[in-house]
Amino acid sequence: MAEKNNTQTWAILLFSIGVFMAALDNGIISAALTTINSSFDVTPNWGAWGITLYTLGLAVSVPIVGKLSDRYGRKRLFIVEIAIFGIGSLLVALSPNFTFYLIARFIQALGGGGIFIIGSSHILSTLPVEKQGKALGMLGGMNGIAAVLGPNLGSVLLDLTGSWHFLFLINVPIAIALVILGFLKLEETKDATGGKLDLLGTILLSMAILGIMYGLTNIEGVNFFESILELNVYGYFLAGIILLLILIIHESRLEKRGGDPILPIRLLSKSSYLLTLLIGAFSGALLAGMIFIPAFSEQVLGIAQENAGYWMTPLALAAGMGAAMGGMFVDKKGPIFAVLLSGIISAIGFLLFPMWIEAKWQFIIASSVAGFGMGIILGAPLNILATEKLESDKGTALATLSLSRQIGMTIAPTIYAGFIARGFNQIPTIFQNDFPKILQDNIREANISEAGLMEFQTLSAQVTSAGEIISQETMSQALTQIQDQELLEVIQTSVNQVTTVAAQDGYGGLFYSAVVIASLIIITTLILIPIRKRSLQG
Repeated sequence: MAEKNNTQTWAILLFSIGVFMAALDNGIISAALTTINSSFDVTPNWGAWGITLYTLGLAVSVPIVGKLSDRYGRKRLFIVEIAIFGIGSLLVALSPNFTFYLIARFIQALGGGGIFIIGSSHILSTLPVEKQGKALGMLGGMNGIAAVLGPNLGSVLLDLTGSWHFLFLINVPIAIALVILGFLKLEETKDATGGKLDLLGTILLSMAILGIMYGLTNIEGVNFFESILELNVYGYFLAGIILLLILIIHESRLEKRGGDPILPIRLLSKSSYLLTLLIGAFSGALLAGMIFIPAFSEQVLGIAQENAGYWMTPLALAAGMGAAMGGMFVDKKGPIFAVLLSGIISAIGFLLFPMWIEAKWQFIIASSVAGFGMGIILGAPLNILATEKLESDKGTALATLSLSRQIGMTIAPTIYAGFIARGFNQIPTIFQNDFPKILQDNIREANISEAGLMEFQTLSAQVTSAGEIISQETMSQALTQIQDQELLEVIQTSVNQVTTVAAQDGYGGLFYSAVVIASLIIITTLILIPIRKRSLQG
């Protein structure tokens, strides 16, 4: 008994480290993106492919690795995945040119994509039901904390080492240690399967996911509906859907013949599972909102970019605590209770941003509440719901859930960014309508000398006589003519206030959208309750 507990402890520890390492890598690169682009002498648009290809690689690898781990063994696939991730990291660090770098990033993603799925399905296959929630909560916590801390940790490593290569080289010794310990400490688990591997289904699934995800990544936030009509969006998305329909037909025939399809149709025929996938997509969209919180702290609260990472620490810790508590809620109250609680707390947390935050201490509270709510849903609840009553195909079920979450995480940032961009697009209107009053109020409150006041009156008269509309460009030109330092500071403060008003409006749309998504999680879960009850009784 003691030996079995020791084996389970080692398994959870190794999977947690693997999950943290893989999840960290997609965020850690953002801190060094400008440096990487400069080193390869590419434009920011081309440089973004380092992130896009990693996202596509994750999306492709997750469902395939989930199936392979069920079929060939989770220990074996964990070791293979970690090895591929380590090799990919080494190749990224040693990339001699940009093309090699992109290929290496894709290889790295193929290795990192399935680690969370393998760890989750291993826990569900080896631990008793009453202990699964806590263990899955730990994996989810590692996933969430890594996603939040990634950019900030990347900045720290970049400052310490001065080279972006170390961001990836650091993975290599960790991967080697995990491979060795995986051989020595993990026990093998797999599902009993028969027949040959569904190679055609694997190819169709990979191509369908690539088409759908690549089409989604091309959607523009500002012109959301117009961009959907662009060929590089609907063309790839439509091709992916057609391939997915062909895959479903192929898988249905294969399942009827007693084969082992890569995507078991019997899972997708269950209403409870489909609703769980929908909640998974909503949770991914909600998690994507966290990405914009550092920018909110900088552009609305005025926190310096180099210090924004420190202000994200409470959110990261709250997300980790939420994931751990989510596992405990699942063990004691069940997954439905945990999902509903996550939706309610997340909605409250995101609502605090546009309606309450005026000071930094309020930001800490709001981000902690939102992080805690999101943390609850990261690990245990949805994984338990997705695999209930399954004797086999746990990895496949979890992988499809992970893919649905990834789709949500891909679509949502485009929508969120659109709100922010539209907010900043209002700056000319705000300057024309509100800037004069903001400036006059600040002038009255400031202790400006008589010389400064005369200079301001002269400047105002010049602008008025020239018939110019006060705009950001007008004020930028005016700032170069001002001699009085106190007046210069007041005008600059007023300009910054206008930008903050625009930012608040843009981020307000983002956070209200997140509240709507959290509400959709609650509504969908309420719909799921009677359906799940009938499924469990059947």
